[in-house]
Amino acid sequence: MNLAARLKPFDTPLTLVGAVLFLALLTGLLGIPLLTRIVTVMFVSLILVLGLQLYMGNSGILSFAHIGFMGIGAYTSVLFSMTPAAKELTNSNLYPFLIPLHLPFLPSLLIAALVAAIIAAVLSYPLMRLSDAAAVITTFAVLVIIHVVLVHWDRVTNGPRTLFGVDSYTTLWTSVISCVITIFAVYLFKESRIGLRLRATRDDAYAAASIGINIVLMRWLAFIASAFVAGVGGALWAHFITSFSPYSFYLTETFVILAMLVIGGPSSVSGAVIGTLIVTAAREVLRAIENYINILQIFPGGFFGFTEVIMAIVLVVILIYRPTGIMGGRELRWPGRRRLSPPVEQEPVRNRNV
Repeated sequence: MNLAARLKPFDTPLTLVGAVLFLALLTGLLGIPLLTRIVTVMFVSLILVLGLQLYMGNSGILSFAHIGFMGIGAYTSVLFSMTPAAKELTNSNLYPFLIPLHLPFLPSLLIAALVAAIIAAVLSYPLMRLSDAAAVITTFAVLVIIHVVLVHWDRVTNGPRTLFGVDSYTTLWTSVISCVITIFAVYLFKESRIGLRLRATRDDAYAAASIGINIVLMRWLAFIASAFVAGVGGALWAHFITSFSPYSFYLTETFVILAMLVIGGPSSVSGAVIGTLIVTAAREVLRAIENYINILQIFPGGFFGFTEVIMAIVLVVILIYRPTGIMGGRELRWPGRRRLSPPVEQEPVRNRNV
């Protein structure tokens, strides 16, 4: 068996990784600080979108709780990576046993992801029995609960105040390497036995249950894995921004990440990547237009919210005319082969379970 035949099952992740590495190399060669910052944030957002796709794309159930686990990952990684002196300066109310904790960035990131996954495992198992509107509402309730805890647990998170003094560990190449690993991990999950069984429950829950698939367990495992990826994304984001508050992990960020996945197509890993690229580019263009109008002072009271309104309109149009997203559930392939895998017929965000 030649090398091409052995690599054929990995057509999609290798194609996506190639595109990511090309963009990273181009950004590094240009050396424009603003572009580097935009692309780094985009790669971190891509990790979060891929984590959401892992659960939502394979189960067909919309989850609002994803950004909450991002916040858990962000605060946990900071607690383990900050120096004791920085902790005392930033949060004088911090629990004494947390002050001496000081680990390198990578162990802090992994611990943050594990904490997010453990909390997801504890909270979510009873929720995995729900479907349709009930499942969506409960995940939104989980997001609200996490947000309230982050805002009011000032002995850990510094409360609603901005947490500052975080070391800047996340670089362009840190985010690229993490993104490459996440692409392979999410794609392999999709093609694994758990991923195939989970998609079977998405397509027809009664048929899946009749052949012995444990629907609750499959959803639960995917939700835990999704929270783990969200924790990684939160840790990377925290060590890039270096100062943030609990309000950074609420509705605004939830809307952006959901828009990236829905516009690209929730049912495929390629859709997550394409959606993130398109939404990031569109947001930067819209922000530039908004800033230019404000500089010209065309509107006396200022011109604000243009970016959010346009993105919301685009999302509504996509949901009306292309409910399966731009990719329609298809996966990108190597150049020279069949470019797209067969489309997914069903609508991924609609669950037909009772």
